[in-house]
Amino acid sequence: MRNRFYMVNSIAVFCGSGDGFNDVYREAAWQLGEMLAEKEIGLVYGGAKIGLMGAVADGVLDKNGKVTGVIPSFLQTKELVHESISELVLVENMHERKLKMHELSDAVITLPGGWGTMDELFEMLTWAQLGLHKKPIGLLNINGYYDSLKVLFNNMVLEGFLDECVNNILLISESVEELLDMINNYEAPDLPVVISKQTT
Repeated sequence: MRNRFYMVNSIAVFCGSGDGFNDVYREAAWQLGEMLAEKEIGLVYGGAKIGLMGAVADGVLDKNGKVTGVIPSFLQTKELVHESISELVLVENMHERKLKMHELSDAVITLPGGWGTMDELFEMLTWAQLGLHKKPIGLLNINGYYDSLKVLFNNMVLEGFLDECVNNILLISESVEELLDMINNYEAPDLPVVISKQTT
């Protein structure tokens, strides 16, 4: 049952265009896709058929779920675009891709990935910190991939560059099912004014 604070009908998933060296990453991405479809939650993602991106889309499609891909025109090649998805949205550049995925989704989940994935995650977190949205943002910590990032975030708080309640807006779990439950029961906190002497 959906909570009274937030109705999640679609989730944007940010993740790598590679598979990584451990099969556990692709397996978890596929599992996430299957679970989204089973819960009738639409997937919004980067539109590719490769890497973890392709795996999460295939997981949704395997259970007859809805998949919306968002991809910049310069990446639209036959070798890259997933041709079996429900809908493909073309945008001009990478920034427009993030904005469109944000517009089409009610929540965000980030899987393992590289710099591009980090850029997407941090943009969503920054927008939330600035009060531009109150969507739940989840981090699926597969195989402890993001353990060192959690340490960095805690250090930001300890050193006075990040408010603790802002840090707490990021939902983190190693379990697909638990993370989806956390998102489904999310209530956005009241955040402090972020532009101050300590945070600029």
